Amino acid sequence: MQGTRVLFVDDEPNILLTMPSILKLHGFDVTAVSTVNEALAKITSAQFDVLLSDLNIGEPGDGFVVVGAMRRTQPGCVTIILTGFPGIEAAMEAIRNQVDDFLIKPAPIPTLIRLIKEKLENPRPRRQSSNKRLSGILVDNYLEIAQRALIEMKADPLLGALPIRDEQRIEFIPQELKEMAKILDSNDSEVTAQTIMQGSEERMKRYRQGYTIPLFAKYVRLLERSIYDVVNENLLLLNLSFFMHDLKKLHDILGYQLECTLTAYLEERAIRRRMVSRPFLGDRDISS
Repeated sequence: MQGTRVLFVDDEPNILLTMPSILKLHGFDVTAVSTVNEALAKITSAQFDVLLSDLNIGEPGDGFVVVGAMRRTQPGCVTIILTGFPGIEAAMEAIRNQVDDFLIKPAPIPTLIRLIKEKLENPRPRRQSSNKRLSGILVDNYLEIAQRALIEMKADPLLGALPIRDEQRIEFIPQELKEMAKILDSNDSEVTAQTIMQGSEERMKRYRQGYTIPLFAKYVRLLERSIYDVVNENLLLLNLSFFMHDLKKLHDILGYQLECTLTAYLEERAIRRRMVSRPFLGDRDISS
């Protein structure tokens, strides 16, 4: 392994201080950085045989940005992710095709060295970069997401008790997903309530169908769960460089959708209460 060039990325000071020294003792030529920007600068200015990156650099999932950049710029580089969260194994298994392997911190040094040597000696066939954005997953799988949401809603005691047909339960989901995809693809970095106000009529139709504010909140939660399940099953298709950015934006969209519905419901309730509280005026002009 003498002379093997390693880019090591981690924002924990102690690890950043000790790991490069250990790797150098085993013959590796190590470049260590602590931020995504530093890593991207190194990737575009120097050649590496191995990328060893923490999953969370500053922000959760930033390691995917580094991996994505390395795969596009240096597709022959071995990519290994380190994570301190054991519960992420299932997700990492789902994206194993995006990286060569991953280890849970604190990784035993002999295990890490053995893994690096194994990946260098037995390189996997190079994969084509996945360029699909989260918006594409929503558009391509809107029917699957709607059907999963329907199953969840019918299984819920309160949502399932609403006296409406199955097609009414999910009639707005395809359009909602397409609108979400449109917002995700927009150049605006901020998602605001104004961008999703056009769905107010649909929200009021749900109000008339019997959805209360708690029920609509549950509807949004179940829809979100269905979206995440489908996204998780399609991680191999995603461009990881944009994944965390798009996921955060999607979360904001769902939050603003709930906020807009809450506002619309309260306004409708206030209007109805004013109408009920007005005295009966017979044939007299209400403005007189």
